[in-house]
Amino acid sequence: MAPQREWLEKDYYAALGVADDASADDIKKAYRKLARKNHPDANPEDPSAEQRFKDVGEAYGVLSDVTKRREYDELRRLGAAGFPGAGGGRPGDPFGGGFAGGDLGDLLGQMFGQGGAGRGAARPRRARRGRDLRADVHLTFEDALAGVRTTLRITGDGACDTCKGSGAAPGTSPVRCETCGGRGQVTVDQGPFSFAQPCGRCGGRGQRIETPCATCDGSGRVVKPRQLTVKVPAGVKDGAVIRVAGRGGPGADGGPAGDVLVSVHVAPHPLFGRRGDDVTLEVSITYAEAALGTKLTVPTPSGNTRTIKIPAGTTSGRTLRVKGEGGPKRGGGTGDLRVTVRIEVPSRPSREQKRLLEQLAELDDTSARDADLLGAVARDS
Repeated sequence: MAPQREWLEKDYYAALGVADDASADDIKKAYRKLARKNHPDANPEDPSAEQRFKDVGEAYGVLSDVTKRREYDELRRLGAAGFPGAGGGRPGDPFGGGFAGGDLGDLLGQMFGQGGAGRGAARPRRARRGRDLRADVHLTFEDALAGVRTTLRITGDGACDTCKGSGAAPGTSPVRCETCGGRGQVTVDQGPFSFAQPCGRCGGRGQRIETPCATCDGSGRVVKPRQLTVKVPAGVKDGAVIRVAGRGGPGADGGPAGDVLVSVHVAPHPLFGRRGDDVTLEVSITYAEAALGTKLTVPTPSGNTRTIKIPAGTTSGRTLRVKGEGGPKRGGGTGDLRVTVRIEVPSRPSREQKRLLEQLAELDDTSARDADLLGAVARDS
């Protein structure tokens, strides 16, 4: 198989967390571990897990194949050695700077038989996706359950308002570069090879800005604050990440904008907790209520109350389920409210309580328990 152009931009060894000289078994073990860790089904609240899962699979697809790995290693070696047209390598990013701006062009065609573009057929600069921005949203327990639309303030790269992102001063426009004819690249002869490299006059853009915008110095971008409206889905959990597509940093050379990754922080509730789609609640009951049974009125996350029956003989730690009073489920429906009871023992009983407890103790039959304990001691001795 012929080498792929995208190999120049990716460090597959780093993606799998293995050394360049890792054995086939080490590569397989690393892949299996990362594939399980980043599988989308194991990370339903992390939208970025799917991309990591794909990256790991792509890396394994190259490094597990003997032929592909040999060709990939050869490209890395050429980059690290400073092959003509290469940007020079460094650990973890062997093609920093890339071959002629990240595109092998004629080099791949002549070295590996890919049918290169040919002498002088320079390619335009590759469109680059904008970078992702990060933000945080802080929610109450109730808002996390119900869902909410909120406005965040983020700071990042954005199109210059003065020049509308063109980089040229108002009233002017970028002009075509005469040196490269608007292609963004020029051809350089190196012995038997011809290499395409970015045009030095226009920086590989194919256009020149004769009168730069004073606000952005001709870059077309400025760092500025802006507001972003985010819809937080009902039932979102603490630590979840919401991806707002296309609202991140602007792309370059016609590339798409990045995304905004919003980390969710849910404040704890004084009464309720979460367990998946269910809401949890702990309540205290007396010994008499546990022994005799009772009815108990409890609050729900919706603000209403429900009456539950505590069966006679209930033990401390028992959980009772109130159906349909939990959080919303992703596939539809609602979780439950799980009420866990704790038997409250008075730490300072009154004189009357103490008298009654002593009378109760006289009625308690502990003979079976004592016999079991003594029998266990006898068996161990």
